[in-house]
Amino acid sequence: MLSRTASNLFWMGRHLERAETAARLLEVGQRITLLPNTAVGYQNEWNSLLQASGNSGLFQQKYSEITQENIEEFTFFDRDNPSSVYSCIEKARESGRIVRTALTSQVWDALNVAYQELRKIDKTPRAKLDTATLTDFTTSHTSTVRGAINATQLRNDGWHFMHTGFGLERADATARLLDVKYFVLLPRIEFVGSGLDTYQWMVILRALSAHRAFHWAYGGDITAARVADFLILNGESPRSLITSLYETVWHLDGLVRRYGENAPATARNQARATLDALQARDIDTIFDEGLHEFLSWFIGEISAVSNLVHQDYLLGGS
Repeated sequence: MLSRTASNLFWMGRHLERAETAARLLEVGQRITLLPNTAVGYQNEWNSLLQASGNSGLFQQKYSEITQENIEEFTFFDRDNPSSVYSCIEKARESGRIVRTALTSQVWDALNVAYQELRKIDKTPRAKLDTATLTDFTTSHTSTVRGAINATQLRNDGWHFMHTGFGLERADATARLLDVKYFVLLPRIEFVGSGLDTYQWMVILRALSAHRAFHWAYGGDITAARVADFLILNGESPRSLITSLYETVWHLDGLVRRYGENAPATARNQARATLDALQARDIDTIFDEGLHEFLSWFIGEISAVSNLVHQDYLLGGS
């Protein structure tokens, strides 16, 4: 496959997943703000979202204050924000247009409909839109595109590139959503395990559409250790770090097998090494290490794998 085609398919997958992540981050912030703040309080919820998304600096350049309205505009509609829902869906659609002949009509139609509907929403007065509407729009359309990919695309190298993009972006997204919890933790240790602490963990589960699945897997009370285990180390959890990374390794393996013995494998090898390091940990080890420190390490590893995918497959002259 031409490196240009592979790159567009890879980034189509990443941008679709990134759009969904942006919408889920909005939902996390909105749910957390439903709780009353107190004198001891916790860090500004919306600032926490910006810090975890890595877009705090860009936001501050454009907006004078951190409000829910400004955050929603920046995270969903702002074309100057490369990680906004609008930017990501627009880029995914453009990638699909460039490699239109590599996509089935069902995939292209789903992409195009998502973009056209997004343009309609952009023209809607903001006062008529709420966070739930924006989140539901995004998750519905990205799920439709992904369903069309899985139902109609050949299981060839293009399919592997799309899913490598999905897997890497999902791993990064789950880690960043978990890191939101780090940024909004109450500053006093006695609040850990409190009703507010439990509510924040429940918000993370609901934002990842994982609340019911968590109870199927663990039952009983929501605790930090259980939720973190579910979203980091549980191989049955579809959005967990270990599941996302395992699927990424599987698709990178598929590319190596398809391209033969001389195929570049540095990205696959790095992804395997990260997966091995993840499998060697248990949740107690991660909490002893520090959840934020662990997540920072993992996000760095995912970035390294992504860079190696580019070196291995996407930077050719063709």
